Amino acid sequence: MADKLHFALVSPERELFNGEVDHVVVPGSEGEFGVMPNHAPVMSVIQPGALRVINDGAERRIFVNGGFADVTPEGLTVLAEEAVDLADVTATEIELQLKNAQDDVRDANSDEKREIAQRALARVEALKAAAA
Repeated sequence: MADKLHFALVSPERELFNGEVDHVVVPGSEGEFGVMPNHAPVMSVIQPGALRVINDGAERRIFVNGGFADVTPEGLTVLAEEAVDLADVTATEIELQLKNAQDDVRDANSDEKREIAQRALARVEALKAAAA
């Protein structure tokens, strides 16, 4: 049997994945990077984007937002502030979230509210890009 990479993805809500895979592509702070079995140890901050899990020819895409990735001799652990399986999100849902976030930015009546709304809008825009 070929070598496999042990991969765990955890968010504050739940553990989304824990198992053996062929390859994971992580949206890191300095760009995407791939992790395969026997990868050199590295730690990276997560950028909002699609984390791709490749195993036995199939690819699973998961939107991650914030957190960090830690590669050790034991495998890859991603602790994400937010993680959403893109198979569970429809384009219609994303467009609705986008419209609501744009409305919130437009309707913000203070600098603090506008800043919060702009962060929420940036998150939805990253989700939409990851789902594309």
